[in-house]
Amino acid sequence: MNLFTDFEDRIKNALESLEIVKEKRSELDFGRVNAEPPRDSAHGDVATNAAMVLSKPLGTNPRALAELICEKLRQDPDISDVSVAGPGFINVRLSKAYWQRLIARMIELGTDFGRSDVGGGRKVNVEYVSANPTGPMHVGHCRGAVVGDALANLLGFAGYEVTKEYYINDAGSQIDVLARSVFLRYREALGESIGDIPAGLYPGDYLVPVGEALKAEFGTRLRAMPEDQWLPIVKDRAIDAMMGMIREDLAALNVTHEVFYSERSLHADGATAIRTAINDLTFKGHVYKGTLPPPKGQLPEDWEDREQVLFRSTEVGDDIDRPLIKSDGSYTYFAADVAYFKDKFDRGFDEMIYVLGADHGGYVKRLEAVARAVSGGKAKLTVLLCQLVKLYRNGEPVKMSKRSGDFVTLRDVVEEVGRDPVRFMMLYRKNSEPLDFDFAKVTEQSKDNPVFYVQYAHARCMSVFRQAREAFTDLDTDSKILADAVAGRLEDPSEMQLAAKLAEYPRVIEQSAQAQEPHRLAFYLYDLASAFHAHWNKGKDQPELRFVNDKNRELSLARLGLVYAVASVLKSGLLIVGAEAKEEMR
Repeated sequence: MNLFTDFEDRIKNALESLEIVKEKRSELDFGRVNAEPPRDSAHGDVATNAAMVLSKPLGTNPRALAELICEKLRQDPDISDVSVAGPGFINVRLSKAYWQRLIARMIELGTDFGRSDVGGGRKVNVEYVSANPTGPMHVGHCRGAVVGDALANLLGFAGYEVTKEYYINDAGSQIDVLARSVFLRYREALGESIGDIPAGLYPGDYLVPVGEALKAEFGTRLRAMPEDQWLPIVKDRAIDAMMGMIREDLAALNVTHEVFYSERSLHADGATAIRTAINDLTFKGHVYKGTLPPPKGQLPEDWEDREQVLFRSTEVGDDIDRPLIKSDGSYTYFAADVAYFKDKFDRGFDEMIYVLGADHGGYVKRLEAVARAVSGGKAKLTVLLCQLVKLYRNGEPVKMSKRSGDFVTLRDVVEEVGRDPVRFMMLYRKNSEPLDFDFAKVTEQSKDNPVFYVQYAHARCMSVFRQAREAFTDLDTDSKILADAVAGRLEDPSEMQLAAKLAEYPRVIEQSAQAQEPHRLAFYLYDLASAFHAHWNKGKDQPELRFVNDKNRELSLARLGLVYAVASVLKSGLLIVGAEAKEEMR
């Protein structure tokens, strides 16, 4: 139940009943009319811009129109007060009875409060992480993993049909480098002295077990084979080993994917999928033969000053046309991207979201162009870029991991501070902004540590219930009993303020999902925790506000209902974030 959607409908109904509106209804756009929380809660519970956005097309003064709207809204029994502010904004204060019914509904819905159908079952593919399978996940992958996973959870909660996908980049030259690096470790396992790892190969110790496994499976047989025979064998084993490691790393972060899509599959059977995708673009008039001017700056590896098969991407929003087939007949990396998008579109997705690192900024326009060309504008493509994460410990930069060779692994971070702090803090800043992650700060138990503060609020909720059972040993805290107890009993202004913060949750869910900004949810959870802690602290100074009053069982039940609602929203939000709602803090 979205309070603001409810009152937006009531405000529009009030508008429809005005004679001045009836005369020009066909000329009016109600789409700009909204209902939202006022900037200052002292002004009321709901604010609307209705008079401000409709006064001009109606040819009237905003304040005069606002007064007409107020007259209609005052007839609503759920509204206790309505007033005009400034040039024509309308502030609405809701009745206590309405708040009590809403809290009861929150209790009945539990962790489903806030669940929305705004997505309308729209099929969305969220592809995230998609790291090259050449080693363990590093902290740069960590942010994209959390953003993608939380966004997918959020979209699912908001009524979208979501598929979480990982694209395995297992067809490029980096896989040849991986295989040769593993073969070196295989030789080492056989007892050879390999010396320093040659430049260009992967130096990390994580490849040692892969070499040992090859020795256990093949003995010395691979050593006797020429490279063209052992290379494909080692490639397969290396990719399997790396993907096993990556899955374990992601599992440690509570990140899951439903689909792991192999780039190599696009090149199978003579690259049928790629050829089909190019033929489809050709049929639609998006492909031609030609040459490209040299790009500014350093030339990319696949640039040729020869006639190639080109994608006419400038006609669908790109900066330059893109090569699909080189002059020697081989496909470009970009051709596989086209085939991959077509595969997603053919699987029936209405929207594709790519969560990529900041270094992929140059891919955005070309991918958007592919989406327009392949789908004919029917599918939407969004690229979310995650900026860099800088690691600190007490303000000092963190050194690289020996195991990886040249970077800090995701597993290093999770094992040191825990999954929940990592996930929450990776969302505690918008993905397009750089993030500083300090190991010391994310583990301290204080208000300045957002994840601790939010989990502590949920643990406090649970402690209230334990306290209540001590005060009333036969207490039944079934959600229906709590919901029934609320009516007529929750009336204190501070209780209403806490309820108002809870009421924002469905709106936060819908707006965060539509904007594809999961960080908004993390911010909201912190604000809700802050409101709950503030109300808790009032009970220290004013015993009559405490949740449990051993002299008043019915009032205690009603307040337990409010606590139940807080705990449910915190748990719901933490589940979407991918963190645990703690029962106790140790």
